Order: sequence, then structure tokens, then C-alpha cells
Amino acid sequence: MSAEASQAVDKTKWGFTDRELAEYPVVFRDDLLADHVYLVSGGGSGMGRAMTFLLARLGAKVVICGRRQERLDQTRAGVEKHVGGEVDTYAMTIRDPEQVDALIDHAWTRFGRLDGLINNGGGQFPQAAIDFSVKGWNAVIDTNLNGTWYMMQSAARRWRDEQRAGSIVNIVALVHRGMPQVAHTCAARAGVIYLSKTLSVEWAPLDIRVNCVAPGSVETEGFRVYPPEAADAFRYSNPMKTLGDAFDVAQAVIYLLAPSGKFVTGEVLAVDGGGQQWGDVWPAGIPDYFKVPGR
Repeated sequence: MSAEASQAVDKTKWGFTDRELAEYPVVFRDDLLADHVYLVSGGGSGMGRAMTFLLARLGAKVVICGRRQERLDQTRAGVEKHVGGEVDTYAMTIRDPEQVDALIDHAWTRFGRLDGLINNGGGQFPQAAIDFSVKGWNAVIDTNLNGTWYMMQSAARRWRDEQRAGSIVNIVALVHRGMPQVAHTCAARAGVIYLSKTLSVEWAPLDIRVNCVAPGSVETEGFRVYPPEAADAFRYSNPMKTLGDAFDVAQAVIYLLAPSGKFVTGEVLAVDGGGQQWGDVWPAGIPDYFKVPGR
């Protein structure tokens, strides 16, 4: 797919087809990650699916995990058909530390090594914080914070025991101004960011790098959970007045995993079109109180 053709892709459907994932133009050489092994949580959909395709396109072997086996199988089948890479699937929940340990063991048994971990799995729902149920709050915190921690610790212990270097990239969010209507994920992702900064120091003697990527308004099929008018308005949350796509995030992840990121640790790379400097995001639609006449 040419650069011009990629710009003409119809994004109103939210997300890429398998062929688009296989052909989208990227800046990396095809064999950049040959013989390397990476684990992607949430690899069956959205940004995780794009990461899986890109890793395979660059020669890596990929283990993807998630709760729904059918989604994992669809991603694997898409890679096998359009890219030809090797993708292994493992259905589980990152909320359970025993299942996480079993996943890490599986990756090492299957491929004999693990070079990097991408913590992309997570989830949230838009709601006013005052209306959160205990169950809803705990579900988001347990997945986005605790689950990420279980994955990081289990992978790091294995790298330590095998005396191998490792790299972790955590997908987080732009939390510096708060995130109205998704306060639970804001709290969890802020925890992951400062956990990552802390571990980048603690684990430096183990040759383990820890970084984060914070996407802004990046359209994927996940946009379907939001009211249509709110999803369409996300493009106005940045001064470029456009939406990013899953490959913007996937290529940022590769930069940090590959030799290009060998001197980067403890950082948060924002992929947001300048949204940190300008704009607001209201996942459930802007409340009347915050509407400004003439804007």
C-alpha cells in the first residue's frame, strides 16, 4: 500500500482490515526483529492486533494473550495468511497472577526465549465517577494496574533467573490533566506510569528497560464502546484536529523495543497529536455545564 493509498483508507469503520495491517507502510526494515520473541497482552484486537502484525512483519515470533480465544485465533489466522509470521495464542486473564506465571512459562517453553513484553491489555468504560460501583472500579483497577504489574514482575523474574536482558513497554494514557468520565483508568494508568519509572531504576542492574507509550485519540474498533458523536469528536482533542491510528502506536512501541531504544528507560512517549498541550476528551460526551457558548 502506498503512502497516498494509506491516507485514503476509510476510517469511519474504526480500525484496519487484515490486509491493511499487513500492507500499511512503516519505517522499519523487514528483518529488524528476526529471531526475537515478544509477548503482547490484548493482542487479539485494536492496537494490540496492529502491534502483533507489525512485530511479525519485522521477523519476530509473537505470543499473544487475551480472554477471548476466538479473537486471538482471528489475529493469528490473519498474520499467517497475509504476513506468514509465527504467532502463538494463549487465552487467560492477566488479573490472575498464577495464570500470568503460566503464560510466561509457556512463552519460554514454546520459543526458548523472551525479548520483550508489551502490556497492552486493559479496559474501561465511560461513566461519571460518582456513579462507579465497587465492582466496576475494582474491575478496571485490577486489570489495568494489578494485571500489568503481575505481567511485569513475572517476566522480570524469568529474565533475572535466565540472566537475559529484557524490555517492557506499557500502554498507558495521558493522565497529567486527569481524565474526566474515566477516572478509574486514569488512576490505574497513573499507577503504571510511576511504577514503570520506579522499576526502570530498580531493574537497571538486571538489564531490563521499562517504558510507557501513552496514546491520545487513536481510532480502533474500540471506539465502538463510545457514543458515536463522542467518538467522532475525539479528533478535536488535539491541535492537529485528527485521529491517530493503531500503527502510530505500534511503531512507537517498536522504537522502544528495538535497538533504537537501547538508551531509553523510565520514559513516557506520548503519541497524541499534541493533545497534552491542547484540547479536552469527553468519552461520554461533554456535559452541559462545560459547554462554552460560541465553541
